[in-house]
Amino acid sequence: MKYTRTRHHIGSMLVSLSLVAAANSAIAEGPTPGFNTRIPESIMTPDTVETRIGTLKFFDGIPTKETSALVYDNLDFLRGVETFLNGIPAASMEALRRGAVSLGARNSNQVVYFPELMDSIPLFLTGNTSTVYAVPILDLKKDGPTVVEIPAGAGPGTVNDAFFRFVSDMGAPGPDKGKGGKYLILPPDYKGDLEGPIGGKEQVINGEKYFVVKSTSYLNLVALRGFLVDGKPDAAARMWRDSLKIYPFAQKDNPPKMEFISASRKSYNTIHSNNFEFYEELHAVIDREPVEMLDPELRGLFASIGIQKGKPFAPDERMKKILTDAVAVANATARSMLWDERNPDEFLYEGSYWRRGYPGDSYLFLKDDGMGGRNLDARTFFYYFAILNTPAMAMKIVGAGSQYAWGYLDADGNYLDGGKTYKLNIPKDAPAKKFWSVVAYDPQTRSQLQTSQHFPSKQSQRDKLITNKDGSIDLYFGPTAPAGKEANWIQTVPGKGWFSLLRLYSPTEAWFDKTWRPGEIELVK
Repeated sequence: MKYTRTRHHIGSMLVSLSLVAAANSAIAEGPTPGFNTRIPESIMTPDTVETRIGTLKFFDGIPTKETSALVYDNLDFLRGVETFLNGIPAASMEALRRGAVSLGARNSNQVVYFPELMDSIPLFLTGNTSTVYAVPILDLKKDGPTVVEIPAGAGPGTVNDAFFRFVSDMGAPGPDKGKGGKYLILPPDYKGDLEGPIGGKEQVINGEKYFVVKSTSYLNLVALRGFLVDGKPDAAARMWRDSLKIYPFAQKDNPPKMEFISASRKSYNTIHSNNFEFYEELHAVIDREPVEMLDPELRGLFASIGIQKGKPFAPDERMKKILTDAVAVANATARSMLWDERNPDEFLYEGSYWRRGYPGDSYLFLKDDGMGGRNLDARTFFYYFAILNTPAMAMKIVGAGSQYAWGYLDADGNYLDGGKTYKLNIPKDAPAKKFWSVVAYDPQTRSQLQTSQHFPSKQSQRDKLITNKDGSIDLYFGPTAPAGKEANWIQTVPGKGWFSLLRLYSPTEAWFDKTWRPGEIELVK
């Protein structure tokens, strides 16, 4: 004990001596000019600072008028960039709404659908060629609580709000478990006794069973898929026409007649703008939806550049010039996130260039189970090239839902060139109870690649593919078909790039445990 006390005493003396030495050193240096004491340089601002936006000048820490103007221009620019990157989901939903209106679908009972499947003519972010889409858009502000009746046997369906956030699944991954049923979608301002948690809750209303869910927005996209029968879309298209019902709950005893509008082989656009018009699309959403749809942080970001509910979006010439520049940089940023992944964890396999369809396998785009908060880059990446948000496409749900792999690099890590020929091996026993498909897409539009082929895709259920002796299938991509491989060929366009999505519907365990994996996209030399 005596030794311990002595050692402690010596330590205390050393600390005291160090403090005295430091104090003496500060005194020796003298006070900072203009002060009575020595001021740490780390809290001071020099009169001149060189930065990436130019030379910043100050008088005793006070910025000159020229410097203030420069940094405010930069701040408005940065917020314009961030508004684009964070506002893509809302603008994308608005583009889908406008696309539907252009086809004549203005009411919930007017359903855009694809009775002959979706082909490459519509501009539609990474749509598939293998299921029969039915895509009604609900207007809960106009209609109030709205019923969506779906038939038994429907494929995976999803309801998303105006910011493309998950509201509910339908069909096999939904609460009806593929047996069909009535969904009651409540508007965000609903004040009644019904409970409507995200995902839906089964409740009995006046003796009838409903799956009740409350949305966070007035506009809601319902995306339904019907499966092919004998490789043909006819049965699924008929199922939607005969059995899909949408009506205001208040009109359940006398619902409006359904109207189905074919979008197959029709040219129309559902993709948000990548120029100044983007901000106008976003403003339309913010002005229409309840203010509570977004948290104060996002509302504050959008308002900082003039996008605020209840106010016109009317930037002056200075601001319009800044935002025009900002959206150009933001678009380049989103495309860089898409085609130049800097996180190796986003690749599906070691030593592979197949990338996850859902970054981090989180439909909420949470990093490290939420410890890292929202993965903003992942959200931007996803919504720049895809639509629809559902746990069924991200979570492990064996035998239901769907899974995706994104291929945009060849086996050597190079971008895919439409003037060259590539081979992709699909090993036998692909882990998909329903089917697998591969679709080629255009990097400009992120829509199906437009070629002389009706569908730029191959699908295990629809197409008669040549099978190798080992049970695997080789798919070919190129401007012309390799001799004898026409059945397995997807056409590409010289002078253009392309990318692909591998889809598996009702994936099996072999996909999740990675005992099965696709080959790499190999350049044929």
